[in-house]
Amino acid sequence: MPVGFAKLVRRPISPGDAAALAELLNAIEVIDVFGEFYSEEDAADQINAPMLDLERGTVGVFDGDRMVGYSSAAHKLLVEDVHRVTVSGGVHPEYRRRRLGAELLATGIASAKALHAIHHPGLPLAIDAQNNAGNDSARACYEAAGMAPVRWYSHMRQPLGAAVVDLPLPDGLAAEGYSGENDAEFFAVGNESVLDRWGGVPMPREQWRAFLGWPAFRPDLSFLLRDVGSGTAAGMVLTYSWDADTAATGVRDAHLMRIGTRRAYRQRGVASALISRALCSARDAGFDRASIEVDAGSPTGSSGLYERAGFSVARTEVRYTLNA
Repeated sequence: MPVGFAKLVRRPISPGDAAALAELLNAIEVIDVFGEFYSEEDAADQINAPMLDLERGTVGVFDGDRMVGYSSAAHKLLVEDVHRVTVSGGVHPEYRRRRLGAELLATGIASAKALHAIHHPGLPLAIDAQNNAGNDSARACYEAAGMAPVRWYSHMRQPLGAAVVDLPLPDGLAAEGYSGENDAEFFAVGNESVLDRWGGVPMPREQWRAFLGWPAFRPDLSFLLRDVGSGTAAGMVLTYSWDADTAATGVRDAHLMRIGTRRAYRQRGVASALISRALCSARDAGFDRASIEVDAGSPTGSSGLYERAGFSVARTEVRYTLNA
């Protein structure tokens, strides 16, 4: 048993816990392999997210100054039909097999219900959690809590270099990089396109501002396609890259975080052209690879789109849901 296990302290996570949270998440990554490493600044971005109520929605488990487990429940600010609260959590590898994970999951579910009662009590509640498909202990923990698998997500990678195909832009469309002048159009396209995705809801402006405020955001690798005739924004791609990942792996990864096409411009090669522009720019900027998370059950057939662009599946994650 780890030293001090019987004297663990549980309390809400605070902004001053960023370094301790980053250390915990990096220890979890070594075993569970989500492909995500954290700097203190990255952890601070997570802690300060607008949809996170630290007092009501988070718990950190501490052995002295060391965070050895955590739970968080992130409610939605805007909701369409069902309020989906995302529960996250983890336990340091040295503190596992003591039912601390089950305790933290139960805490997260209770927090989700409490937040739902405050923010959207008149709507149905769905509590979501996501983990690697191969993590048997996590699956058993979710199932014991009454959660069932409902969705599978493919984490895909593209090696850049010769694998990149430089596609021409669709007729009548022009490309431009992200700027303060077209920020509102990126925002509008993203919010329209997400409505067709499973569980997708619009992002409120305050969340958007925080999202683009992350140091990982790469405006130089983010693009908008515009209809030359009407001036309408047809589609957009936002790209991110985390220095902590590069430091830990030695690989510079350009992650296509968000891609969207307005309904009126679909089936015209907009998404393919955006992907090509982002990949070519990442290659020319010296990145080693690109990545994307894809809903394997997407009605738009996005997995096939990325396979044609040279992506292949690196790992799969499962979304578990409890309808509460």
